[in-house]
Amino acid sequence: MTPSGGFADAAGLTRLDPTARTAGRTIKGDIMLATLATTAVVTHAGPWAAGFGWVFFLIPIFWFLVIGLIIFLVARNRRHFWATGGPSGSYGPPWMRGGSAESTLSERFAKGDIDETEYRARLEVLRANRPNA
Repeated sequence: MTPSGGFADAAGLTRLDPTARTAGRTIKGDIMLATLATTAVVTHAGPWAAGFGWVFFLIPIFWFLVIGLIIFLVARNRRHFWATGGPSGSYGPPWMRGGSAESTLSERFAKGDIDETEYRARLEVLRANRPNA
């Protein structure tokens, strides 16, 4: 047995005796601890080795917020454009901006769909039943 607690083999190499004790610790425990520490160092590939972790959930939340903000701003600008009437000055979305009832009645009279008496009668009804009159 060598002074360090190991055995010398035929080639003269010192082999550790797992039962030898050094300052209250076994050499076997030291070897196990060194092996675990070495394995941890070798297998650890940096901060991204295990993936993003909890940060992974922040990426989709960020994009949902960005897309939602874009949709909100587009809708808000469209509503503002509709409320101010846009270039034509009439209220509502483009597909609802058709002429007023009076202009439609005038067009029908001009095309000859209705005669003058019917035109005047309907025009009188329209003007009498206006919501802001």
